[in-house]
Amino acid sequence: MRLSPFSYVVLVLVGRNGAGPHDLRRMAHNGRVYWDAAPSQWYAEPKRLAEHGYLEAHKTPGRTRERTHYELTDRGREALAEWVRTPATLPRIQNEPVVRLAAADLVGPAAVLEGLEAMRPDLEDARAGVAAGQERAAELTHRAHLLEVNHRYAERLLALQEEWLAEAEALLRAGVSGGSSRSSPPRS
Repeated sequence: MRLSPFSYVVLVLVGRNGAGPHDLRRMAHNGRVYWDAAPSQWYAEPKRLAEHGYLEAHKTPGRTRERTHYELTDRGREALAEWVRTPATLPRIQNEPVVRLAAADLVGPAAVLEGLEAMRPDLEDARAGVAAGQERAAELTHRAHLLEVNHRYAERLLALQEEWLAEAEALLRAGVSGGSSRSSPPRS
């Protein structure tokens, strides 16, 4: 079985203490700045990894029914040890808002502005998720110092996204949709 980048994300999040799909989904929501996937994938991938021996599944009591709790196996740890040695590359980015801004000359600034304004609550939600992750990081004493670096990265990434959004909104409100004599918009 070939592991995907998402497989490694799941293995890392299961981590030393193990996790259930509901835990993975919560971590995914709080950490969607780093990695985003459909909710169903957070349930399907650990099951697939367990079927191939990378995780071990146990049933634990839940509020209304039993829940599945996954733990790393030796095979899962070995796979992680090999993976982290492979060359890291720049993150793959699919930044839809950037592409939308580039469409302003095709569809008009007002239409793009309307779509971009919906990002503000999403950015606030992402910031809240990072804050929740920071609070939970203290519980993971073996990993807290590593997570703190990632949380600072997420904060800066979200701040950059907010700065970009403000600049894009100002440009769109000014009605700029065609060519400009400036090579870049003014910085505030």
